[in-house]
Amino acid sequence: MSQVIIAVIVTGVIVAAITWVVANQHRQKTYEAKIGSAEERSREIIDEALKIAETKKREALLEAKEESLKTKNELEKETKERRAELQRYERRVLSKEENLDKKAEAMEKREAGMNVKEEALKRKTAEAEALYEKGMLELEKISGLTSEQAKEYLLRSVEEDVKHDTAKLIKDLEAKAKEEAEKKAKDYVVTAIQRCAADHVAETTVSVVQLPNDEMKGRIIGREGRNIRTLETLTGVELIIDDTPEAVVLSGFDPIRREVARIALERLIVDGRIHPARIEEMVEKAQKEVENMMREEGEAALLEVGIHGIHPELVKLLGKMKFRTSYGQNALKHSIEVAQLAGLLAAEVGVDVRTAKRAGLLHDIGKAVDHEQEGTHVELGVALCKKYKESATVINAVEAHHGDVEPQSLIACLVQAADTISAARPGARRETLETYTNRLKQLEDITNSYKGVDKSYAIQAGREVRIMVVPEQVSDDDMVLMAREISKRIQEELQYPGQIKVNVIRESRVTEYAK
Repeated sequence: MSQVIIAVIVTGVIVAAITWVVANQHRQKTYEAKIGSAEERSREIIDEALKIAETKKREALLEAKEESLKTKNELEKETKERRAELQRYERRVLSKEENLDKKAEAMEKREAGMNVKEEALKRKTAEAEALYEKGMLELEKISGLTSEQAKEYLLRSVEEDVKHDTAKLIKDLEAKAKEEAEKKAKDYVVTAIQRCAADHVAETTVSVVQLPNDEMKGRIIGREGRNIRTLETLTGVELIIDDTPEAVVLSGFDPIRREVARIALERLIVDGRIHPARIEEMVEKAQKEVENMMREEGEAALLEVGIHGIHPELVKLLGKMKFRTSYGQNALKHSIEVAQLAGLLAAEVGVDVRTAKRAGLLHDIGKAVDHEQEGTHVELGVALCKKYKESATVINAVEAHHGDVEPQSLIACLVQAADTISAARPGARRETLETYTNRLKQLEDITNSYKGVDKSYAIQAGREVRIMVVPEQVSDDDMVLMAREISKRIQEELQYPGQIKVNVIRESRVTEYAK
């Protein structure tokens, strides 16, 4: 039995081995068959790819040849065009060279002719000079005068004729200009003045504070004068306490300080507690109140004139001008008046009214700071307007309102006229006696410095000067020129409001005695 099992096992092993060998051989054959078919397929693909590549190569070569041919044709065409253009340029240059050669030949011929003419002209000039010298000698013999004497005589006669013609021309031109301009100017100015009402000057250097009773004077003075000393030190204003009943006088040249002292003193009187600490507190409050007042006054001025858009700092400086005066005329009222007059004149002549008012209101803005910084009020005003971005027209009007520079617009001329009207109208300004007499003396000194002036008189408060001349030394024509020269010199050397009339008077008398 065991032998049978062993035989079965051996038989199974042999069958398995044979089966494995047969299977391996079958797989090997199948694999080799697949490899053979793959190699054939790859050879077919390679052959097909080679054919396609060859075809593409031939197509690319054909395209390259076509492109090269096309490029060659274009280059040949462009070369032909360039060559033709160069030939045209060459022909043109040759033509110009021929023309230049012809012109050069003509110029040489002309130059040769000019040289010949120049030589002839030199000979003729020399002959003319010789004839001129001979003629001059003959004329000197005939007239009995040398050439210098004759020239002097001729110049003197020509000068007299020219002087007469100049005086006559000046008279005619002035008469014509006055005839044409006076009527319109008077209409414009009179209309503007009639439509602008303004106050008369009433500024002083003192302020009066009313007291409830005379006992308050002692309280203001304080023990050993400490209260009055404190108030004077803090405000910079002098307090005058005298026999004036129920009143204290505040004296000072600075109106702002005087106003601060007045407000502080009135509040102290109402409060009743007068001592150094309370005085210091009231003065500080009064200063703040005055600053607010200046801003409000500036805003009120803008509202009154009817303009807006001005920088707040300029508004504050406008309000500060309420406490500035010029010959007693309040600076802020003067600026408002100039703005209104400039606006009226601008409406009459047809220019921008708002710009004219703005320029008129700001024309004296430099007076708000002229005692605090160096420079004239015109220079300071121009600097302020430039700093706060005012227009070029307004800046030029501020700069030109006293004639420091030439006006560049009609508005600047209108501001000049409005400023003169405001300053020169009756009651606008007051002058000190010393200033008045100095101006009259300077006026008479200028007129007396001219040759031929016998006497001169300044009349009508310096608004007119009458000049008596010696008739033997000054002719009628000389009078016209003298009046013009004196008026120009007065404009250059003197400062005055309005205008000064210059009258030159020449009197001719013939006296004979019957014996």
